[in-house]
Amino acid sequence: MKLAPREIEKLGLHNAGFLAQKRLARGLSLNYTEAVALIATQILEFVRDGNKTVAQLMDIGRQLLGRRQVLPSVPHLLETVQVEGTFPDGTKLITVHDPIVRENGNLELALYGSFLPIPSLDKFPRVQDLMVPGEIKFSSGNITLNLGRKVITIRVTNTGDRPIQVGSHYHFIEVNPYLYFDRRRAYGMRLNILAGTATRFEPGETKTITLVELGGEKVIRGGNRIVDGPVNENRLTEVMEGLQARNFGHSIDVDASEGVTGRDLPFTTIVSREAYANIYGPTTGDKADIGIKDGLIVSLGKAGNPDVMNGVSPNMIIGVTTEVIAGEGMILTAGAIDCHVHFICPQLAYEAISSGITTLIGGGTGPANGTRATTCTPAPSHMQMMLQSTDDLPLNFGFTGKGNSCKPEGMIEIVKAGAMGLKLHEDWGTTPDAIENCLSVADEYDIQVNIHTDTLNESGFVEHTIAAFKGKTIHTYHSEGAGGGHAPDIIKVCGVKNVLPSSTNPTRPFTSNTIDEHLDMLMVCHHLDKNIPEDVAFAESRIRGETIAAEDILHDMGAISIIASDSQAMGRIGEVICRTWQTAHKMKLQRGPIDANASDNDNLRIKRYIAKYTINPAIANGISQYVGSVEVGKLADLVLWKPAFFGTKPELIIKGGVIAWADMGDPNASIPTPEPVIMRPMFGAFGKAGSGNSIAFVSKIALESGVKDKYELKKRVEAVGNVRNLTKLDMKNNDALPDIKVDPETYMVSADGMMLTCPPATTVPLSRNYFLF
Repeated sequence: MKLAPREIEKLGLHNAGFLAQKRLARGLSLNYTEAVALIATQILEFVRDGNKTVAQLMDIGRQLLGRRQVLPSVPHLLETVQVEGTFPDGTKLITVHDPIVRENGNLELALYGSFLPIPSLDKFPRVQDLMVPGEIKFSSGNITLNLGRKVITIRVTNTGDRPIQVGSHYHFIEVNPYLYFDRRRAYGMRLNILAGTATRFEPGETKTITLVELGGEKVIRGGNRIVDGPVNENRLTEVMEGLQARNFGHSIDVDASEGVTGRDLPFTTIVSREAYANIYGPTTGDKADIGIKDGLIVSLGKAGNPDVMNGVSPNMIIGVTTEVIAGEGMILTAGAIDCHVHFICPQLAYEAISSGITTLIGGGTGPANGTRATTCTPAPSHMQMMLQSTDDLPLNFGFTGKGNSCKPEGMIEIVKAGAMGLKLHEDWGTTPDAIENCLSVADEYDIQVNIHTDTLNESGFVEHTIAAFKGKTIHTYHSEGAGGGHAPDIIKVCGVKNVLPSSTNPTRPFTSNTIDEHLDMLMVCHHLDKNIPEDVAFAESRIRGETIAAEDILHDMGAISIIASDSQAMGRIGEVICRTWQTAHKMKLQRGPIDANASDNDNLRIKRYIAKYTINPAIANGISQYVGSVEVGKLADLVLWKPAFFGTKPELIIKGGVIAWADMGDPNASIPTPEPVIMRPMFGAFGKAGSGNSIAFVSKIALESGVKDKYELKKRVEAVGNVRNLTKLDMKNNDALPDIKVDPETYMVSADGMMLTCPPATTVPLSRNYFLF
């Protein structure tokens, strides 16, 4: 076959497109991914026919699907489809703008070549209105450009025989010599237009334009090197002599006038908030530019050129050694932290980073039965292997040792080998004695203890386990209990001050199918036998709709501080972020705003939920000085999102200051956007870059004993710390301490006397609109 890589990629696109055709043929409304795949695939099939032009195919691409053939959000999500195919005259780019414009598509064209039946239009629902994903709601009013600055109006004539286009910040006195205008008046001025836009002068055209004085230090560099220095009226005669000597067009404009923007209406340029937002993003809510150097966040402020711009931060000057990642119209967050990872397979790392996770904490050695059930990297040799095997991956890693022992020696050994924490798990016997012993070791070495408590109540009830903590800091995994823990009332720990509670994501949020999927999930994870009645009873005791419903509300109250995955062991690593926001959505619908005094933006809820997978797991595990938030001095682990795809599919993952993963199209294409657009590893994920932009977290004693050199690690190695005096009050926006009670017979949960109950959701956002399967 002699297939080129681009042909193999197109085969994947074709498979997705044919799948979409099969779904369309049986009367399903297509989601975003399906619609893109079908349109791109059909365009390629028409290209192969060889009897249509690029222009014809651009038009056909808008006929294939209508609003009734796609889910309601798709017309808003799908702006453009691009694909490249081989025409009789070679490879060409086809761009389909606004593909979903009709009520009904031409289904014969959509299914052309598939030999599938053409469905009746009656199978498709009528067009529905809905909240638009990623919609920006504009405030009323306008924005005044360069408010309060001096402006002038002058006439400009293009005496050349070709068009001249001048950008917003070009020093106007330095422009093309064939433009004739009063250059004396233009000294120290630029066009008073939106940044990044331009004004065009056609041959022979005369225009009246408005110029505004430069900002910043008012220093002119570059252009035709006419001025090359600070704006100074004492130099104007010298500048004008230089212009005339070089034959730059100059004519005195007796009709020129000047004023001040905002004060003098004829000299004021305004732009509507809607127009501004369509170019740059929201007019409110923009926080700052982010300066990155040597992998760290070095500044939050304003980037640019202080010679001509006001307010540029001293250490955020854009120069010849500066790279730029455009963030306008995007949402930027800190990279997510998943602090409950079973390292069952290395491929989970790719799923994690492609979803926006940049730090993984947990334990394991691969698909061993111990790792399938518990997050423990038990022996020093295992710890060495795991640190070495993940050394080149562009993620931060931390591994936990096994904490189930009545003697300290084995735990001390694994801590010295590099464990950043210890894990107590009921499968290894989480008895009061083991708990006390493990916490003592943790206190000695300043590491965190993560606990999965005793579902069987074998050694005692939840109150006995809490007593065994003796007021010491501990991180409780899946604190509701479906993932494991004292039945039926482990959820009581969410009201204990020294406990840092977390959830795992299969119960996030409580939905109509949550209960039914869990039994088999649990049987597999914990190596149980469905033929043993006690094993089945154990499994069933952990799955309670009442406590899962209460878990939703406790999250919304800020009583559960962290959400993590429990990857491949009753959890989904690629869904930490989306399930967090699904929970927030469900709670907003069912409970309304959580800040009665706030407007409808619900920012408190937003800050509460994003903290659950960023700063709070960082604090709980002793790594918040390095990661977990967008702050100066921290590792530049950042995620950029298009608002319409927030929480599901990131646009760009920046790892330690470099782009490690990104949405990227056909690598052979003329531009980076033609299909298939896939989340792919970038240069920051290859070679030595992965280790260069990431951290391996270990205990202080392991760092001091030289595990980096002993294991020949290329990653930066840092010690965890400052975790033994933490309390729930240290959890950002999630520090509630309600008095929680659970009825042992009905499993009903109350907090401070209020019953915590809510119905399961039948639908959630961030789901069928976005994912192929």
